[in-house]
Amino acid sequence: MLYLMHEWQRSMLSPLSYWAEAGAKMFGDIASPFARVPGAERAAAGYELMYRLGKAYEKPEFDIHSVHAHGHDVAIVEQVAMAKPFCTLKRFKRFSDDQATVDKMKNDPAVLVVAPLSGHHSTLLRDTVRTLLRDHKVYITDWVDARMIPLDQGSFSLADYVSYIEEFIRHVGVHRAHVVSVCQPTVPVLAAVSLMAARGEATPATLTLMGGPIDTRKSPTSVDNLATTRPLSWFRNQLIHKVPYQYPGAGREVYPGFLQHAGFIAMNPSRHVMSHWDFYENLRKGDLDDADQHRKFYDEYNAVLDMPAEYYLDTIETVFQEHRLPKGTWEVHGELVQPAKIKDTALLTIEGELDDISGLGQTEAAHGLCKGIAKKRRKHITIEGAGHYGIFSGRRWRDVVYPDVRDFIKAFDRGNSNTGAQGNRKA
Repeated sequence: MLYLMHEWQRSMLSPLSYWAEAGAKMFGDIASPFARVPGAERAAAGYELMYRLGKAYEKPEFDIHSVHAHGHDVAIVEQVAMAKPFCTLKRFKRFSDDQATVDKMKNDPAVLVVAPLSGHHSTLLRDTVRTLLRDHKVYITDWVDARMIPLDQGSFSLADYVSYIEEFIRHVGVHRAHVVSVCQPTVPVLAAVSLMAARGEATPATLTLMGGPIDTRKSPTSVDNLATTRPLSWFRNQLIHKVPYQYPGAGREVYPGFLQHAGFIAMNPSRHVMSHWDFYENLRKGDLDDADQHRKFYDEYNAVLDMPAEYYLDTIETVFQEHRLPKGTWEVHGELVQPAKIKDTALLTIEGELDDISGLGQTEAAHGLCKGIAKKRRKHITIEGAGHYGIFSGRRWRDVVYPDVRDFIKAFDRGNSNTGAQGNRKA
């Protein structure tokens, strides 16, 4: 009933949102005579703030059309490499009229970016993808909103997630594949590579794990504490709801995006209040650049998706409550996950010093599990002053983190005869 009530409330408020949007344009558009009346700036700012607080936020676009690669600007075309019921594997294909640039791009390593299925859309990693495209062929997992998936497509569990990752790795091409996982997928990605190694299959050239909950017993955060202070039954009874009739996935049990969004806001409500007040003031004073930055951030931040209930509950139980991966007790479709079986894949782990979602040491714990990888093929980096988002987005990602990721991939790329010993450092 909660999901139905939410949809009812949204439909009732949508006319008010449209009215506020019209008011913002009426008092803010320079072509409008109302923009010249006294107090027009305040009226336009107030109406737009009301509109943005009440509007429905749809999935943003990646909006990557060109990048600078090998000294030239190259065009980017977004393609569907593989379509699965719960995820689309996308490739960002690079094109150039310069033959020398094309030849260089053909020899670039292939990177599979595994985006988190944890509330936000995969477009949250737009900056990650855009930066990687300078020197790599790039694929990304684009998870489908569960409310848009009909019931006849079956269920989706954490074990299914692992199977998807295995399939995507094989599609990209294991020999020169490099996997970069951000946050939540570090666990299923490590499991997928472990299972492939245990079967005697080829594994990716490198594995980069960024800010993920490999072992949440280390430096637990408020996210970890929430998951461990309540029984699994609480999460099922309080957070799982059925998709309403108006969506293709009607009847599917999900963890709704609007509840996740409420949780995101509740983690730091004062910051969001001040951000919206600053947005109002910037509009009122005509500071359009800062106002536009606010719009871009919240267009992404407020766009959320529903997660399949099976997957969400599996993650709570397996990763946060029972710690099956670090304890060595996790089985996926009857196969034991054994990271120590990985031998031919180089491992890079990255953490943010100020990460309040995955605490220090949680991602680095992968090194203790991957004992089969030689020390000279493993490296850990702690990014000083970086929070959770700073290690994969923004200036710190582009200027500090990415050079290390790029060099690590280059050092262990199987098309590159040079391999390098690593170690630990702070950046």
